[in-house]
Amino acid sequence: MPGPQPDTEVAVVGAGPAGAAAAIALARAGRRVLLVDRATFPRDKTCGDGLTTGALRQLESLGLDLARVPSLLPVDDVHVSSPSGRVVTYPLPRDGGTYAAIARRRELDAELVALAAEAGAEVVTGRAVTGARQLGDRVALDVDGMGTVEAAWLVGADGMWSPTRRHLGLALPDYRGEWHALRQYVRHVGPRARRDLFIWFEPDILPGYVWSFPLADGAANVGFGIRRGGSWSVGAMGPLWRELLARPAIREVLGPDAVPEGPVRAWPIPARVDRLPLAAGRALWVGDAAAATDPMTGEGIGQALLTGTWAATAILEASSPAEVRHRYETTVARDLAVDHRLADLLTRALSHRKGARFAVWLSGRTDWTRRNFARWLFEDYPRAVLGTPRRWHAGMLRGPGAYREAGPPGTTAAGAVAAADADPDGA
Repeated sequence: MPGPQPDTEVAVVGAGPAGAAAAIALARAGRRVLLVDRATFPRDKTCGDGLTTGALRQLESLGLDLARVPSLLPVDDVHVSSPSGRVVTYPLPRDGGTYAAIARRRELDAELVALAAEAGAEVVTGRAVTGARQLGDRVALDVDGMGTVEAAWLVGADGMWSPTRRHLGLALPDYRGEWHALRQYVRHVGPRARRDLFIWFEPDILPGYVWSFPLADGAANVGFGIRRGGSWSVGAMGPLWRELLARPAIREVLGPDAVPEGPVRAWPIPARVDRLPLAAGRALWVGDAAAATDPMTGEGIGQALLTGTWAATAILEASSPAEVRHRYETTVARDLAVDHRLADLLTRALSHRKGARFAVWLSGRTDWTRRNFARWLFEDYPRAVLGTPRRWHAGMLRGPGAYREAGPPGTTAAGAVAAADADPDGA
């Protein structure tokens, strides 16, 4: 006779974008899902807050109404400064949907968790998972305040230092990520920082870069990232940050009245999805727990949403544990790891001044290269699409943006600045 049924069909540990995406897809398919996180939402998440075309398409497919995210702001132009100080403007399409946006993770993640609950998932926050064990046909989790919870499947979306990996004996010893980044919100920035997205390839932090991303409330998300093992140590990031903010090109964009909104936050970035175990027994790992971040840009939201959705699809469509694992691992290897390897190679080229200068020069040569580089940078199409013929199709470089039918989610950054300049006291 069959034994007792598990408490839930799928336990998703971690309610960030990867876990929320998995929970939404599974709950909408009629599965019993427990989504648990030690944090309570809304909560701040240290991040650059950028949403690529790929991430926006994933959010659209999950059914997220961007009007639910008040800080979200579409952007039209990307300004990139080479190590020589030459600035190239890369335009994103003005019609056909939204290709890039910035949104505070505090709001975005909270709305995704709410969407998971609306889809039918049981959402439990403020509870940590303190243990996990494989029990043949199920996984047992020890959850604060809930005791032992048994599930037919575990989706680990619990971050770079995934506790579920550790509990199941698959943690990476002494792993600290491939990148380290620092972020600070800044208020009272100048009109350029309120309107456009800026990236500076400063020669002394290559292949790292400094960014300034505008937000709908007039603030900007400003920060920088460095590659571990480079010329700068993580411990030197604080003094380096103050020195970077004082550099003339960056100061000019931020404006003379810019002031910090809150404390500086730093975090590690995992980027080794092609070298990490993604599944074991009845457990799958997604998002940062799968080290799925893009190794060139540090972007991880789109990859988190993708891996969470792929894990859900494997559980829904495969007929055995071995097939679930194989399907998920194969999908990641075919559609993400190949792009990861190309991005890793490009990162090596960007580690040198000549390489970074050449990349900006080449991509900025013509209107065509500028348009298509912007779309490639923002994951409108896969990183390695030109090197993977199986992904070639008509119009592969001319796809519409996200939320095409809904129209632009609110005003654009340029429109917000124009309105504020016309009525400075109306904000």
